Amino acid sequence: MQRQAGNGGPAAGRAAAAQAVAATAVEAYPRIVAALIRITGDWTLAEDCTQEALARALARWPVDGVPANPAGWLMAVARNRLLDVLRRASVERRKLRDVAVLALTAATEEPVPDEEVVDDRLRLIFTCCHPALSPQARVALTLRTICAVPTADIARAFLVSESTMTRRLTRAKTRIAEAGIPYRVPRGHALTERLPGVLGVLYLLFTQGYDADGEPAFAEEAIRLARLLVRLMPEQPEATALLALFLLQHSRRAARRDADGDLVPLDRQDRSSWDRAAIAEGVRLIARLPEHGPYAWQARIALCHATAASAEQTDWRRIADCYDHLLLLQPTPVVALNRAVAHGCAYGPEVGLSLLAEARSGGRLDGYPLALAVEADLLERQGDRDRAAVLFRAAADRVPGEAERRALLNRARSG
Repeated sequence: MQRQAGNGGPAAGRAAAAQAVAATAVEAYPRIVAALIRITGDWTLAEDCTQEALARALARWPVDGVPANPAGWLMAVARNRLLDVLRRASVERRKLRDVAVLALTAATEEPVPDEEVVDDRLRLIFTCCHPALSPQARVALTLRTICAVPTADIARAFLVSESTMTRRLTRAKTRIAEAGIPYRVPRGHALTERLPGVLGVLYLLFTQGYDADGEPAFAEEAIRLARLLVRLMPEQPEATALLALFLLQHSRRAARRDADGDLVPLDRQDRSSWDRAAIAEGVRLIARLPEHGPYAWQARIALCHATAASAEQTDWRRIADCYDHLLLLQPTPVVALNRAVAHGCAYGPEVGLSLLAEARSGGRLDGYPLALAVEADLLERQGDRDRAAVLFRAAADRVPGEAERRALLNRARSG
């Protein structure tokens, strides 16, 4: 059964189909690519076949209607395209047999018990995080393959040209093939050794979805993969802490925007709309943490916000103490900036401004828009509203996202 393209004419049908393709791609792209890589070991071929399936959907769905199972349709088309390529390339019969078996498996089929913990996307993340790849290559490859972020956007994030980033991604895939890096989750010491990189990638994936202009499906996928990782490595407290952090942060998703789509600051959010089940799960996970790593301290900070009955009842002194510990483990400018915010809320704006000056020492936060926004907030609380408004507007000019820009301009006007 297929749903008709719509009653608004050809243009409306094309628009609806394009929206359906975009929405399905966010959810299905990494799953399809990961499945095809598992079969062939060829990253470029897997991505090409998936992209061709998306292009086919853009061409066919406006005419035929959006399928009842869009992700399954894309998976089938990508598999068939892969099978055609492999046949033409005369690959060995074993791979053809594997692809044929894959073609008989529905895209939405529930995993069998033996594969319930380790799925293709988790294998793909561990492959992306292999120590044979540079840290930048790991991040870039993850953004492209897991998040389906366009190469041009990744290039802008790394401050390089699109052609340079394309070459880097190609080299990373070639390195995986030449080094014979296995497409699997490692075991024993190698699993523990690779864990920090995988946690960092999941954090990156979650951030891609949680950011003001991010795609929520990325955050939900990060939570799902974090659950798998905790089941795979229940003895690793930082994996548990990361899942708790995700749940507590994502619990506020329904309250982060108003009816007009504008961002709602944490202190003005409707707390009755927060996901209490997610918060309760986060509380349980944190309660069993035996030690305090970087993600554990971040989870405890999120816990203070999630369990406060109101903004006025937030335990800012506890949050400031957590940031003190976190800064010892992660002495980065951004952590120092957040620490300044926490101490400013706990002990007064003068203390916050002093710590902000420390965080900025050596020009470490020059040009960083959130540093300007923090200074503006602290100055506003001190009573210097005119200077605060100038800084809020300066921060708005520098943030990349439209939602954040509007929020900062609103702060400038409200002051």
